[in-house]
Amino acid sequence: MGQIGSEEWKKKEGDETMENVDKIAENLNKVKHKVVVLSGKGGVGKSTVASNLATNINGLGKRVGLLDCDIHGPSIPKIFGIDNKKLLSTPDNRIQPFMVNKNLFVVSMGLILEKDRPVIWRGPLKMKAIRQFLEDVSWGELDYLIIDLPPGTGDEPLSIAQLLPTPDGAIIVTTPQDVALISVRRSINFTRALNMPIIGLIENMSGFVCPNCGAVIDIFKKGGGEKAARDMRVKFLGSIPIDPKIVESEDEGTNYIIREFEAVAKRVIEEIERK
Repeated sequence: MGQIGSEEWKKKEGDETMENVDKIAENLNKVKHKVVVLSGKGGVGKSTVASNLATNINGLGKRVGLLDCDIHGPSIPKIFGIDNKKLLSTPDNRIQPFMVNKNLFVVSMGLILEKDRPVIWRGPLKMKAIRQFLEDVSWGELDYLIIDLPPGTGDEPLSIAQLLPTPDGAIIVTTPQDVALISVRRSINFTRALNMPIIGLIENMSGFVCPNCGAVIDIFKKGGGEKAARDMRVKFLGSIPIDPKIVESEDEGTNYIIREFEAVAKRVIEEIERK
């Protein structure tokens, strides 16, 4: 095996086309369920939600892959404490996912580039990287592939929606305050415009858990996500509080699990597998 180098992405820069859809479908034909996690704006904890969903779904006995498609700000490797690791190539020159445990695998640009190196790429090159993630990663058999998208409704989310074969749907992450809820409504309409099913909405940062007494303080208000889900007629999957232990664990790369995430993961599985 050889280490994947960042220069490899620059070999075939070009406009995005649909010519590789069949190749992507063939590569992902052993993946039972494909889920994208998106948000209308940054700073809502989308990658925290995606990583905890992957961890908790894995903990429920599922074989899970986590694809970090945030090209400019990949944070998944840090959350799992593998930001000093690199992806390797397989003997047939495909990309080997990093094995967190025997049933949990991660692929991220953060496992390719040198640490602290910025990604100064235009759109076509980012699209090439995303296509290669979908085409050339040797995922093997998975129960779930969770795809963490960059925020917004630009090139990367659009490309995933167009190229991903038979997605089970999107999970949309928001926070309770009005400024985030404006963006989440746009994300819902974006997803519907692309005919991608919506699995549901998660309200993150829903109250602060005091580390001393355990009381919950509604710093960013509460219930806005649930109301938005009701108004937009989508499933509300649950609320996740701000817990200092989550922040500490992500900085330490230990991915602390709280019961709210486990409950949300169970609802996600129920929503997908009952169809």
